Amino acid sequence: MNTDYLSVNRDVWDRDAANWAEIGARHWALEDPIWGNWGLPESSLGLLPEDMRGLDAIELGCGTGYVAGWMARRGARVTAIDLSGAQLATARDLAWAHDADITFLHGNAEATELSDAAFDFAISEYGAAIWCRPELWLAEAWRLLRPGGRLVFLGNHPLSLVCSPESGAPCDRTLHRPYRGMWGADWSRVEIDPSGVCFNLTMGNWFALFAKIGFRVENYQELYAPDHADHTRASVPADWAKVYPIEQVWHLVKPG
Repeated sequence: MNTDYLSVNRDVWDRDAANWAEIGARHWALEDPIWGNWGLPESSLGLLPEDMRGLDAIELGCGTGYVAGWMARRGARVTAIDLSGAQLATARDLAWAHDADITFLHGNAEATELSDAAFDFAISEYGAAIWCRPELWLAEAWRLLRPGGRLVFLGNHPLSLVCSPESGAPCDRTLHRPYRGMWGADWSRVEIDPSGVCFNLTMGNWFALFAKIGFRVENYQELYAPDHADHTRASVPADWAKVYPIEQVWHLVKPG
């Protein structure tokens, strides 16, 4: 693992920020949220509370900030943090365009420097969920949540990583890397479409980490591509993602 992963990932997202501005704008404009690589509807997943009035919420690794925007639209007082200044510039522009009152912070979701027990709800979709070390950002999320607070995060399913060639070629039906001892993958030096350093764990190690920190698992969802999907997204062919889980969602609670 590249120990300078924070700098690597920050630089990746700073360089690539312009390519996400249009996608971010489309997501900000949606009446109903969609999630993951194939845009699965909130109505079928339920990642957000329907009514967030009176809640303090934080998005950990916000990118262009559309999840923060969806929470603000539901009535939450929202804070959003990201390590990429370029991504935050897009997020602030889009928040202004949508008249959304969101506090954006330029910083590391593993160590936010925010007050203890300041939030009722925390969420990460492909932000801290995959670009930060799990044992660090999850402990920080625990610290930030009030007793009874909830954390929801969406990222790659471990099976998709096991089936991903180390060259960066699209995911296939061969086991390319060991499951035991999984920590994630360094995509910064791959032959095809190099990017950053992402993190993932085996299912057993996710559960062990939640128990060590103190989270209770409220729900777990495995996500697939819809039947009408085609092409390849994020190096995963639709035909693969229709029969194997491409993404996972954890719903955690900090006991009161």
